[in-house]
Amino acid sequence: MTTQEAKTPEHEAIYQKIRDMILFGEVAPGEPLTIQGLCGRLGAGMTPVREAIRRLTAEGALTALGNRRLCVPRMTLNHLEQIGFARRAIEPELARRAAERADDTLILDLRAIDARLDLAIARGDVQGYLEQNFRFHFRLYEHAGADVLLALASGLWTRVGPSLRIVCGRFGTSNLPDQHDAALDALESGEEHKVSAAMEEDIGQGLEQIRLSLDEVESETA
Repeated sequence: MTTQEAKTPEHEAIYQKIRDMILFGEVAPGEPLTIQGLCGRLGAGMTPVREAIRRLTAEGALTALGNRRLCVPRMTLNHLEQIGFARRAIEPELARRAAERADDTLILDLRAIDARLDLAIARGDVQGYLEQNFRFHFRLYEHAGADVLLALASGLWTRVGPSLRIVCGRFGTSNLPDQHDAALDALESGEEHKVSAAMEEDIGQGLEQIRLSLDEVESETA
């Protein structure tokens, strides 16, 4: 395979860039977006941007506003409850399957990611926290060998990412949920059920932070 063939196709690269903008909160919920604006922001052509928008709209990460504008949908308590139900069903199972297949390389990679995450928390680096937190979870989940569950988990994270950014903005990084050490210790000791339980606890704490943030917003607007 040549270097050119090994490169990510342009349409996929643009999709990943826009997805990451949404996932890591670079685009605020409700902020209007246009195809031309995204083309200029990314230095990309209309065709790959249109294709990325089509995919992200189908996944629920973007919604149409009219007048050729789009936005990241605002989170509601109803949607949060549904996302929470799905994440608790899917992600602990991915973690359990990954733990069954764990090796030294996986554990070393996860510890390196977690060290970068801890540094981001200490520095109050919201962007760094969001990126490393995502990389930790999906480095683990990708090891599960469960492509269908992985795709479902990825779509759920894209929906919840902008709300995590809002949580970080309201509460800072010092008190963010982090059960990664417990998951890593369980991986090393070969206790699959404890890896799964740590991820479930991590998910639950993060969802609770989002719920509290939504409650504050509702109180401020009441």
